[in-house]
Amino acid sequence: MREFRPTASALEGRILFGAAYYQEYQEGGTLDRDLDLMAEAAFTVIRVGESVWSTWEPRDGEYDLDWMQPVLDGAHDRGIGVILGTPTYAIPPWLQTKHPEFAIQRADGSRIGWGARQEVDFTNPEFLPYAERVIRKILERYASHPAVIGFQVDNEPGAHLIHNEHTFAAFLEWLRQKYGDVGTLNEEWGLVYWSHRIAEWEELWTPDGNAMPQYQLEWRRFQAKLVNDYIAWQSRLANEYASDTQFVMTCISYERLPVEDDRLVESLDVVAGNPYYLMQDGLAVEKEMPRTARWWTTGVWALFGQGDRMYATTHSRYLVTETAASSIGGPWQNLPPYPGQLAQAALALIARGATMIEYWHWHTLHFGVETYWGGILPHSQRPGRLYREAAELGALLGELGPQLAGYVPDADITFLYSNDTKWSFDSYPPLPDAAGNPDAGSYLRILDTFARGAFEAGLQARLVHANALDGADVEAFVDAHPVVVAAAFYVATDAQLEFLRAYAEAGGHLVLGIRTGYGDELARARKEVAPGRFADAAGVWYDEYSNIAEPVAVEAENGFQLSDGAAGTAWVDALQLDGAEPLARYVHHVHGASPAVTTRAVGSGRITYVGTLPNRELARDVASWLVQDPIAGSWSHDPTVTVSSGVAASGTRFWFLHNWSERAATAVAPVDLTNSAGGARVSAGATISLDPWAVEVFGEN
Repeated sequence: MREFRPTASALEGRILFGAAYYQEYQEGGTLDRDLDLMAEAAFTVIRVGESVWSTWEPRDGEYDLDWMQPVLDGAHDRGIGVILGTPTYAIPPWLQTKHPEFAIQRADGSRIGWGARQEVDFTNPEFLPYAERVIRKILERYASHPAVIGFQVDNEPGAHLIHNEHTFAAFLEWLRQKYGDVGTLNEEWGLVYWSHRIAEWEELWTPDGNAMPQYQLEWRRFQAKLVNDYIAWQSRLANEYASDTQFVMTCISYERLPVEDDRLVESLDVVAGNPYYLMQDGLAVEKEMPRTARWWTTGVWALFGQGDRMYATTHSRYLVTETAASSIGGPWQNLPPYPGQLAQAALALIARGATMIEYWHWHTLHFGVETYWGGILPHSQRPGRLYREAAELGALLGELGPQLAGYVPDADITFLYSNDTKWSFDSYPPLPDAAGNPDAGSYLRILDTFARGAFEAGLQARLVHANALDGADVEAFVDAHPVVVAAAFYVATDAQLEFLRAYAEAGGHLVLGIRTGYGDELARARKEVAPGRFADAAGVWYDEYSNIAEPVAVEAENGFQLSDGAAGTAWVDALQLDGAEPLARYVHHVHGASPAVTTRAVGSGRITYVGTLPNRELARDVASWLVQDPIAGSWSHDPTVTVSSGVAASGTRFWFLHNWSERAATAVAPVDLTNSAGGARVSAGATISLDPWAVEVFGEN
């Protein structure tokens, strides 16, 4: 990622607050009313312009730019900054008609029909001049407007994998550059299997019928590169117009198939993402709600996890460009927040590094596919409860912003994140779903199991991309990440595995999970005794593994503490002890011969192996054993309360207390505190009362 401009001044020492605003979707005459209401709600930012190419350019080469002027002028008059978007993700009908070949082609050769958004094949070189033309027209007109604090290029990139003919031709050229000749490709991909050896590059088959794991992984890497290159191209255009006080970003929907967030942002100034989550009982700690979509989460632990995921992109504070103001999704998904949940969710994200909260969106639409995706204003356009709660939140964030300057969220434990493994498991997952079919979400299912266990043990987490291991300093990594969980790190280079081993020997506590160390950089099974480079150092090995349909209970050994109901699920590695100490063993007529959890000192550090997918209880028990003195461990509180924290540039540690329940709750202050909203003092040992769905922020005296 680029160095921040001296400016990102728009972001320094404040928390931006606002919503996406589309005056072009409103009836005439509402602009001043809308902006006045925003100002009264302490809005400091709106996002505009990215969804309406056909409004900017209604006909080929014919531009209408004037309509945005009063929006920018009005925002500036009220002290509201503007993020101006490029409209390239939703192309106009005249361009669809003129160039039907711009439609994305699916793997089966069919084309995505027009009528939604992001149907355009942005890799088509004939498309780029149209995109460049409209971008330049907009930025030439408005980049220097005093309201504009930054630019958003495109929107949620990576909606589809692109299979158009020229895209496949570019893939072949990419492979030529990477592998050099077909003989090397045959050898590296194992194309002797099923008679797939090729003699010429042109003999490589297209992805629609592919069954080779190595091909699939490289195809996904190439698709990510296409997205990264496209965003970098737009960023270069925007930077021709951006001043030193303006930033360039895109908003990331993290679970889109070709998204590689740490590399996607390399050409940008700041990370921005769109975390969505189920509200109402989806944010109740004591209740379990099913998750039915990949693009939003359920559960308090998962909301915090989304914040940690965005922070991990560059390990710096980030913008929330879209999040839920009210119901999210279709007209059958009506779950607006309970009173207090707007502030709860926003402050959870701020606790994990957010420096902007921007809602999708200001007013609920009266037409279109998102008619029932609620905004801050309802369909009546009359300010109601959500507006009042947003206004209260805006005032609070105005107070918190200067206090949280330079804020860094705390972390007790680090999780390794591997895009390559996720892409590999999308097609070749190790776990079945409930119906016995391949679970394409296996990677996140495994990672989330450990992350949830850590959260429920009161730990705060940090994520690190596998790419960050390349060239890292081992001693510095140990200092920054005392405990690292590498679960399901399947697609890994020799150097990355050697680094993790050196990390443990240098004093780190390395936690290995199922499938870690088993594959190489092309998802080929390693010829080494599992778990790869770790077997001797971990003091445990295996050459058999099983999927299990039902949980298998575990019992403790050697003083390890287990909760009632602790069990392994989905998978069992048939571990053989070779110097490690067993901590838990299966209660099973066959699997009982194998330990479920082991540990061994190595060098100055330790390697712990978890040979199953732990259930909720076992994951929490493992996390509690790994970190026995968490940063928030000095707090005592009711079960529905969570405590998260971080340190500002001033050196002050800030504590965020949430009560995720319809019942009142309490917490006991471990030190002298000052309430960040209003300055009330709280003495060490005092009881803090939290109303239902309440959140309080305190600075440590």
